[in-house]
Amino acid sequence: QKNSCVLPEDLKNFYLMTDGFQMTWSVKTDDTPMPLGSMVINSISKLCRLGGSSMYTLPSAPTLADLEDDTDEEGNGDKPEKPHFDSRSLIFELDPCNGNGKVCLVYKHAEPVVSPDTEIWFLDRALYWHFLTKTFTAYYRLLITHLGLPQWQYAFTSYGVSPQAKQWFNMYKPITINTALLSEEADSFVNKLDPNKVFKSKNKTPVLKKKQPPQPPASQKSHTSMTSAKTSSLAGNSSRK
Repeated sequence: QKNSCVLPEDLKNFYLMTDGFQMTWSVKTDDTPMPLGSMVINSISKLCRLGGSSMYTLPSAPTLADLEDDTDEEGNGDKPEKPHFDSRSLIFELDPCNGNGKVCLVYKHAEPVVSPDTEIWFLDRALYWHFLTKTFTAYYRLLITHLGLPQWQYAFTSYGVSPQAKQWFNMYKPITINTALLSEEADSFVNKLDPNKVFKSKNKTPVLKKKQPPQPPASQKSHTSMTSAKTSSLAGNSSRK
């Protein structure tokens, strides 16, 4: 009633079941838990309008509406029309994304009457819009599928996720980060092992060992020592006699 708009049916059913959602999970490094995944849907009280006027701002302070540029490319072909920061659109924040951007519920046509059609868009830190899904249910599935990994929304942008986030994706969600390859070739993630290459014999150069001088066998040594002992004992007996 405050914003003269009606929540989409799937999002309204979600809020009737639970007032928001937050789930975090950690990984253990050196026996120390480190927070990694974060899945957030703002509660009703935090479902704030983006770009709305605030009583604390100065009259001459710049707002998001000042960033509007009429020369921006509108939706054509496969590209949907981008939201507007001014009164032409109503934008509500669904997920603050830990400061990496904002996932927003967007009513793109708010004049003269707010249209009930909504979409889910991602606003990056450079204030560029990126389309995610047409319904909240589809976005919720994306959120669960990507495990709330850091910066997962940037996988739907033209510049992709950061190298650090890509390492987490390769560890916990390797197929998700390579969706383009998966659609092109179904066998691209199958480990093709060629036994002939793995167990290929290599020509090793023989190592020449130095020849050591032959030593007399131990049996001969013991035989000689026994003979010398017998001779000395016989000599001692004869001298006694």
